[in-house]
Amino acid sequence: MWTCSVCNRNFVRPHQVHSCMDKTLNDFLNGKPAHTTELFYCFINEYKSLGNISVHPTKSMIAVAGKTRMAYITQLGKSFIDVVFPFKQAYTDNLCFIKIKQVPGTDDYNHHFRMCFKEDINDEVKWYMKLALDNASQ
Repeated sequence: MWTCSVCNRNFVRPHQVHSCMDKTLNDFLNGKPAHTTELFYCFINEYKSLGNISVHPTKSMIAVAGKTRMAYITQLGKSFIDVVFPFKQAYTDNLCFIKIKQVPGTDDYNHHFRMCFKEDINDEVKWYMKLALDNASQ
């Protein structure tokens, strides 16, 4: 483990590139509709029910991490949140991802999930959330 001497965050890799807490959750949530913030907290609380996680606001998104980062909230819209799950393979046989795209130059596949209602976190989504958490805990 490596600890940043500026922000005191712990990282798996030495000298991990990060934003040293330049942003806060309030920077992302201020001015958002109540529905959107409820979706955000529903998603985070569901993840907390699956295991030990932490939330890291970055310059452009909110990362969710176990031992390493495993999901990214990339957009807080008027009535939705967009979440990206990076996996080492494409999981194409599902109903929850609106897009699956290989990250250029890598063997990673970004799986895009749009949450419009609390009920969108169904058993299938929970399975992928747990998979991401298990991968991030290794």
